[in-house]
Amino acid sequence: MPHISIVTLGVDDLRNVARFYEALGWRISPASVDGTVTFLQGDNIALSLFDRHGLAEDAHLAAGRPTGFRGVALATNVGSEEQVDETLRTANRAGGRIRKAARHTDWGGYSGYFEDPEGHLWEVAYNPHFDLLDDGRISLPLGD
Repeated sequence: MPHISIVTLGVDDLRNVARFYEALGWRISPASVDGTVTFLQGDNIALSLFDRHGLAEDAHLAAGRPTGFRGVALATNVGSEEQVDETLRTANRAGGRIRKAARHTDWGGYSGYFEDPEGHLWEVAYNPHFDLLDDGRISLPLGD
């Protein structure tokens, strides 16, 4: 089964963004390399914060600060509408920017969006159609 082990975000201010994610409950790993990459452990995935220019160099790409919508949103699913609201409040208090206040959706759920301090977009959602496992993973309905 395919899986994602680590999501890496290129950032300019590694320490500031790491503090933001710590405030959201991510735990910094001692495997981090000071000033270059910070690894953070979530419940069921790791997040890597990599110096933007170093990440571009590692991938053999030109570095540049993206502007506008990047065409990517990360998502976290939670177990209730109240948890959506609390997660958005926590992100806001930690220095994130609410991009869309939580609201009921046309697909029967409840969700909102925030940006981290460097503009990475996150959706926080409660989806009553997905089973949320004890470790935080979702179990999508699959056909035969």
